[in-house]
Amino acid sequence: MDTEKNKVMGGTLYLVATPIGNLADITRRALKVLSEVDFVAAEDTRNTGLLLSRFNISKPLVSYFEHNKRERGEYIVSRLLQGESCALVTDAGMPAISDPGEDLVALCALRGVPVTAVPGCCAAVTALVLSGLSTGRFVFEGFLTTSKSDRYHRLEELADEPRTMIFYEAPHKLRKTLADMESAFGRTRKITLCRELTKLNEEIIRTTLEDAVQMYAEKDPRGEYVLILEGAPTISKADYPADPAEHVQMYINMGMRNMDAIKAAAKERGVAKAELYKAIVEAKEK
Repeated sequence: MDTEKNKVMGGTLYLVATPIGNLADITRRALKVLSEVDFVAAEDTRNTGLLLSRFNISKPLVSYFEHNKRERGEYIVSRLLQGESCALVTDAGMPAISDPGEDLVALCALRGVPVTAVPGCCAAVTALVLSGLSTGRFVFEGFLTTSKSDRYHRLEELADEPRTMIFYEAPHKLRKTLADMESAFGRTRKITLCRELTKLNEEIIRTTLEDAVQMYAEKDPRGEYVLILEGAPTISKADYPADPAEHVQMYINMGMRNMDAIKAAAKERGVAKAELYKAIVEAKEK
């Protein structure tokens, strides 16, 4: 073991992963860093205070979250530039993933402050490996925007994404998100819903978008969710129908909306949506 790597250095920001549910998942190195840094920057000082007390660690805490990140980021960096060491933690998992820690890392890079990571739990990767879906290639999307139009366009852009997709979602938004996904990706697209990861009531639901929508119409979502969505099927030229209308109908049968089916077929055929639509209309008229 390289002891220099494990030695806490002044003037350094440490990104420390914390458990996503089971406290036994914290690493020895994380405990060492948390006990030796000069101060800890936390998303919620109350939650982090409880975590530290659980391991008999007492450190000054500085709040750092979305709504104070600009002012507090400058304050943290100023202390780092004076030679102090800081551990940045989020409420659960790896800081800087769908988290304002990203901005603090960028600020440190701009000011020449050393940053290092103390790896550990990450809800996205944990859910991915439990999903039963392809893990060879994946894309992390995090939380979808709350803007209706931006949300629609983002999902539309992802409709033909072949890689497995990872999303985070809050319980009060889950029903809307699943309904929007069903419209964009089709009823039969596979999805795995993960909640309470590593906890006693861990739940992994492997299903389709259609069944997920129906399931949560009948029961209330509880806890934070990680959604693992199957990528779009890749279809070669030899696999799709020669007739444009049949090609579009193939996707409609998969559960896609008409316009999304036209878009997917047009992309595979290497033509514009308007051109494909015109060809279908003309064929019907004949």
